[in-house]
Amino acid sequence: MHILTYHAGLIDGPRYEQNDHVALREDLKRIGTLGLRVVPLHWVVDALLGRRDWSTLQRAVALTCDDGTAFDALPGRVYGPHGPQPSLLAVLKQWISEEPETRRQANITSFLIASPEARSAMDRECLFNADDLGSDWWLDAQNSGHMVFGNHSWDHNHPVLPPHEALQLQRGDFFAIDSEGKANHEIAQAQQFLGAALGNRPNVFAYPFGHVPAFLLNDYLPRCGADLGLDAAFTTDPGIVHAQSDRWALPRSVCRWHWKTPDELEALLEAE
Repeated sequence: MHILTYHAGLIDGPRYEQNDHVALREDLKRIGTLGLRVVPLHWVVDALLGRRDWSTLQRAVALTCDDGTAFDALPGRVYGPHGPQPSLLAVLKQWISEEPETRRQANITSFLIASPEARSAMDRECLFNADDLGSDWWLDAQNSGHMVFGNHSWDHNHPVLPPHEALQLQRGDFFAIDSEGKANHEIAQAQQFLGAALGNRPNVFAYPFGHVPAFLLNDYLPRCGADLGLDAAFTTDPGIVHAQSDRWALPRSVCRWHWKTPDELEALLEAE
């Protein structure tokens, strides 16, 4: 099955190919027309780990979004010159309300950046310095029943941050996470912080930038993931999740990267 990924905090205009809020609305219409279901991401993970029958995922997709901006969940929030946005969660809830009995299980997993200092710096340097990367919306979104949270690292190793001298960690890509100390900084620390903030540790991780360091994939996550509360990790490489997929490198297709129109999405989904 396919996992679809959106970025609520990257908006270039009002059209489908410029705005993931608009794209999600149109994509959900197409998903409904195709007779597909939206199922929770944890159903996919449970099937991989033998906790759910794969037959329950037939004709289904799962939804995720990255970076954890307030545009994921808060409707009407103003995105700079592009004005108020509906939020991905509001778009999904509207779609659910059209057929509540058959769509009530649908949700979207938002992958959060944990560090308050990093989120503040990215909000200032990459967005509008309007607390769009704050955390005051997290619990309400979680309590909605239609948004679940995952770990998107401590600080995304983002280029706006200063180098981490103690770890000799240069910023700007996630391939730099190549040692135990760096992995603990980015993943274990985030698990602890998010667990305290949300009341439970996330059980899924998404690689920042879609970068999958060999150390994390082949060593750290297989060895430490379970103790950290993690069941799986997700890339931004397109593909289909199946029973033989590597749980620490599960594929996701990204809106505006891997499809740019509803027709292209349909072709992607029907290629399964």
